[in-house]
Amino acid sequence: MTVEMIFVSILILAMLTLLLFEVIRADFVVFLFLVIFLMTGIISTNDALAGFSNEGVMTIVVLFIVASAIQKHGVIENLIYKMLGKNKSARTAMIKFTAPVGIASGFLNNTPIVVTLTPIIKNWAIKNGFSPSKLLIPLSYVTIMGGTLTLIGTSTNLIVHGLLLGEGLEGFKFFEFSVVGVAILSVGLIYLATIGYKLLPDTLGAMEQIDSETKEFLAEAYILTDFEQVNQSVIDVTNDTLKGIYIVDIFRDEKRLPEVTAFTRLRAGDRIVFSATLDTIGIVKQVKGLSIRTGSELTLDDLQNKNTVLVEAVVSHNSSLLNRTLKTSNFKSRFNAGVIAIHRNNKRINSKVGEIVLKAGDTLLLLAHNDFIDKNKFTDDFYVVTAVKTPEEFLQNQKQGWFVIGLMGIMIGLVTFGVLSMFKAMLLLVIILFVFKLISIHDVTGAIQFDVILLIASAFGVGKAITNSGLADFLAIHLVDIVKPLGILGLLFVIYIITNIFTELITNSAAAVLMFPIALEMAELMNANYLGFIITVTIAASSSFMTPIGYQTNLIVYGPGGYKFSDYIKVGAPLSVIVMSISVSLIYLLWF
Repeated sequence: MTVEMIFVSILILAMLTLLLFEVIRADFVVFLFLVIFLMTGIISTNDALAGFSNEGVMTIVVLFIVASAIQKHGVIENLIYKMLGKNKSARTAMIKFTAPVGIASGFLNNTPIVVTLTPIIKNWAIKNGFSPSKLLIPLSYVTIMGGTLTLIGTSTNLIVHGLLLGEGLEGFKFFEFSVVGVAILSVGLIYLATIGYKLLPDTLGAMEQIDSETKEFLAEAYILTDFEQVNQSVIDVTNDTLKGIYIVDIFRDEKRLPEVTAFTRLRAGDRIVFSATLDTIGIVKQVKGLSIRTGSELTLDDLQNKNTVLVEAVVSHNSSLLNRTLKTSNFKSRFNAGVIAIHRNNKRINSKVGEIVLKAGDTLLLLAHNDFIDKNKFTDDFYVVTAVKTPEEFLQNQKQGWFVIGLMGIMIGLVTFGVLSMFKAMLLLVIILFVFKLISIHDVTGAIQFDVILLIASAFGVGKAITNSGLADFLAIHLVDIVKPLGILGLLFVIYIITNIFTELITNSAAAVLMFPIALEMAELMNANYLGFIITVTIAASSSFMTPIGYQTNLIVYGPGGYKFSDYIKVGAPLSVIVMSISVSLIYLLWF
């Protein structure tokens, strides 16, 4: 092992550690190490920029726009509303919606599908007396499995496609691994409807738990004339006399203030609504000049009116809020919303709301203005999982939605028959959508997930560092030497397991890029078809079922479903084994 290999290995381990513990945003982490590899001469400028001009990455950018156009017109949502209908059991409802959602995710980005459908399915479950936890993990899992149906099913497929093109090799055909994908989705659906359904917990979602616990942590206080910090700002008061409370709202002259920021000044006669622990409320009761009233008569519904709404939001992997408190992130000022409570791992965090250090997957219950959802539906900071439209509103745009889907079908046909490349076909589709005014510039800027693109494009350069240093070749040789007695089938299982572990611990994009050069070298050493090895990496990188952090869709349903971390292991571990067995077996039969 050369000095350069050791150096690259240390840096890769450091990168994986930062990704695992989410010290800073994943896209910044990968970009940082791309810069380090460039500055140290491990990769050239062309290598560093390769991901930003790669056809696969650019195709992902265009597909974000196409998916947004379809999502905007509510076709999928309306179909799900109809399928849910008046089912007599949660299991029947799940069986009805999982198949079409799985198929749809083969052609659309699964993240917006899950963000949109989560509140619809959850609200239906609650209305009909079923637990949302019986339906939301299946929603996430079927979108993951459905992503293996086509080339555009997941960003991972397109990333690996782009890596192949970058190596001067033939990329994936549109339906390259559809046989494997159909088998995965079919068996996965059977598992979820039988064994998996029994393993799913029967719990309340985060908002419902918070609603039922409101009296424990929500209180009111009147500011009297003898309060020593009258006319001082919210931030000064909550850092001094009222330390430990988080002010959600302020009423002045019986009218709610339109905006409460850190610099809003408290006046005598103000009624403040705040969130705090029971211990803190007990301490605050002793403060002179305050008349405290606990939430015995206050409910979440009381806080809503024509100008405000309760919103459920899940902190994302790439959020600027990660590892920061609500106070240090100036949440109230930035989003003009108050946080009533925070849930993590199916439990409300029983500490001072303003001082809780936020983690990916935390569910925030917000009291916000009516325009909050529209303003933040494209934010990188969290996934808003509160229903916005009614079934009647979805019906209004049905024709436009089906028109977009029809155009997409034509473009897929052109790709399938080799008339256009995937990138050219989707780019042409976007132009047509603009011409017919089915999307706007605002839609485009909101739809493109720039953090995801930065992560993916940067990961290309990191992968190149593994190749240039000789580390990929070194690891491939040693893995082949160890596993060679088991033959190609054994190697495929090893590749799958390693890639899948990376996916569960870090991100699917990074896992695919890290394993790609190693798998390619292994194929060459075995003098075998490289496609079989690379497709194994592709599917393994997308098959995250055992943790809420391994894949965005798992994280989105984490809080709304009221799940614990262990629920993903309980339901996802058997499914992971099933998907691995089917994938590797079929890949071996079809490509070797």
